[in-house]
Parts: sequence; structure tokens; C-alpha cells
Amino acid sequence: MLTKEIGESSDAPTGKPQMTDVSRETCEREPRRNPTPDGTLFHVKQTEQWLAEVFGQTELQTLVTYGELLEEVGVERGLIGPREVPRLWDRHLLNCAVVADPALGLLPTSASVIDVGSGAGLPGLVWAAVRPDLTVTLVESMLRRTEFLSLAVEHLNLGDRVQVHRARAEDATQRQADVVTARAVAALPKLLPWLAPLVADGGRIVALKGRTASEEIQAAQPVLSSLGKLHAELRVCGQDLLDEPTTVVVVDGFTR
Repeated sequence: MLTKEIGESSDAPTGKPQMTDVSRETCEREPRRNPTPDGTLFHVKQTEQWLAEVFGQTELQTLVTYGELLEEVGVERGLIGPREVPRLWDRHLLNCAVVADPALGLLPTSASVIDVGSGAGLPGLVWAAVRPDLTVTLVESMLRRTEFLSLAVEHLNLGDRVQVHRARAEDATQRQADVVTARAVAALPKLLPWLAPLVADGGRIVALKGRTASEEIQAAQPVLSSLGKLHAELRVCGQDLLDEPTTVVVVDGFTR
């Protein structure tokens, strides 16, 4: 498996999964404005209300703190490219957060989650920040990334329900979870055999994908059949919040 940093080319060894990698201002602060790729202003204040209503003020603040850590330490350590900072909210943090909306039911209440190729922590740390009912394992093979993840978990006070596990996905099969996720790791035909062994009985894969998701589902049909009676469904999240909604492939049908 291959992993790359947000906005940068892959530098992970073969066999390593990838994760690419809003902010809440207090009422006393000026609202933060980040330019989107087309140059218009993305008004974070507009999303704060949605995040607070869906997840809560405490969870929103945790997400803000994580975003600030990415902007500073994440850039310093090369985990995200500087050009990604202006679009960190809409393209990365919100892109992950909308999937965790309890109303969608993609992440069951009190579910265990394994984030494969976690990189800088997306989506695993975002989900942990906004969903205190989840327990999350961040699987990452590169030392500098696991060091950052451990720092982030401590900084966000999430150590009681978030673990960092340094391993490649194929070496982490002793772990299983209700939900196994990956973001921008690989195309589905290659990704599914890495993730499937980590899914618990009755669990699911929730893979954050891009514009080729439909084509990937079609190409992955032989793999789905070989892994059992699995069913892949395309879901779109955040249509009312994001200019580019999040595309998710949900794979169900796991029995052990």
C-alpha cells in the first residue's frame, strides 16, 4: 500500500496505506476566512453553526484545535503541503466531518473504527474529535507520521479512546473494527483486500473516495465477489455544506 501527505507526492514504502489529509472561533474572535481553490472566500463561520448543531460546541472546539495543529506542526513536519492550508477546512476537515453526521448512519453509535493509512489523521482524528462515542485506531506505518498522530492524540486529550498503531494494514489483521476506513489510499480493487480482513462480523468499510468512485465500484466487482457476498454502495455527503461534496463508498455484507 502507498501513502502520501496532503497535497504532496507519496513517500511511503510499498505496502503502506495512504490517507490524505473547521475551525471554530470563539465568539470573541473574528471569523476566519479561508480562500477556496477558485479564489472565493470560504466563510468558516457559516459552517460553525452546522458543526455545533450536529456535533456540539465541545466537539467543534476539539476539531478547531486539531485544525490549528495541522496548520502549524503539520506543515512544519511536512505532513501537509503549505498550499493545502487555505483549503484545510472545506477540502479536508469538513470533507471528513460530514461523513460522521449521526443522521446519516454511516458510523453506528459507539462503533469501533480503524483508519488505515491515517497519515496526518484524516479521517480518523476528525471522526474521533466530533464523535466522542467512537473508539478509533489509527494505523500508520511511517514513524514521523505516527509521532505526529501520537502528539495530536495527546494534545486533543483523546488518549482514552484513540490509539496509534504503527503497522502496515496487512500486518494489523489481529485487529478488527465495526468500521474500517481509508481516504485517498488506492483504487477500490486494490484497496478492498487490504481493508476487508480488518472488518468485524457485521461491520462495514466506509472509504472516502473521489470522482472516479462509480468506475471503481464497477472495476471492483470481481474483488467483491471473491471476498464474499459483499455489496458496495455509493453515498454522497455534505451537499448542502460543501462546494464539492464528499463521495463515500460503503461496503456491507461482512460475516465471520
